[in-house]
Amino acid sequence: MMIRCLLIDDEPLALNLLESYVEATPFLTLVAKCHSAIAAIEIMDQKDIDLIFTDIQMPNLSGMEFSKMIANNGSKIIFTTAFEEFALESYKVNAIDYLVKPINYPEFVTAANKAKQQILNTTAHPETTNYNDDYIFVKSDYKLIKIDLKDLIYIEGLKDYVKYYTICSEKPILSLKSMKSLEEELSGKHFMRVHRSYIVNLKKITTIERNRIVFGEKYIPVSEKHKENFQKFIDSDFS
Repeated sequence: MMIRCLLIDDEPLALNLLESYVEATPFLTLVAKCHSAIAAIEIMDQKDIDLIFTDIQMPNLSGMEFSKMIANNGSKIIFTTAFEEFALESYKVNAIDYLVKPINYPEFVTAANKAKQQILNTTAHPETTNYNDDYIFVKSDYKLIKIDLKDLIYIEGLKDYVKYYTICSEKPILSLKSMKSLEEELSGKHFMRVHRSYIVNLKKITTIERNRIVFGEKYIPVSEKHKENFQKFIDSDFS
């Protein structure tokens, strides 16, 4: 599969470097390169683009503003910038990766491979990007981490973030994600939301005590809103 790329950077040297990296990567093909995000919008009206490498700080229209404008068109984003302070914001716009200049080729191709995998997953499972029946990919600490669903015990929501608790790690995996979207994406995969702050793996439940699910020393409450659905699960599986 060839991935069609668009490069955006107002610095000619940086743009030329990215172009040389694309040319050196067998699964990437360069559709166009632009010195501004405004010019890139015109290109995207005419061409199909799978992956965009874009600088963040540019005159008139920043890379972050540009990414928000095209958020629904399906193109993947990898940010290239000299400023690390934009990293958190980049994940809020669902960027694949965040590369800090000067960028070397190993960093570039690692990010490109992440994009390739996501694009392949999207093509194979368009209704559940980054998800299939066996595992999920989550963004955490500038990386994509694969979590096997059979190892996932429960998920805890913390405002705009979630914590994934697994049997494989002593510490939870923190990621920028909403509980609502996770509830929808995990629907039908033996997971259930039992509280506004918790989604649990039904296959991992062994003990229920006073309307609370017990995972070791952790007690997860079942709220009134979700009590009826959870009771149906108990009646069918624990009777």
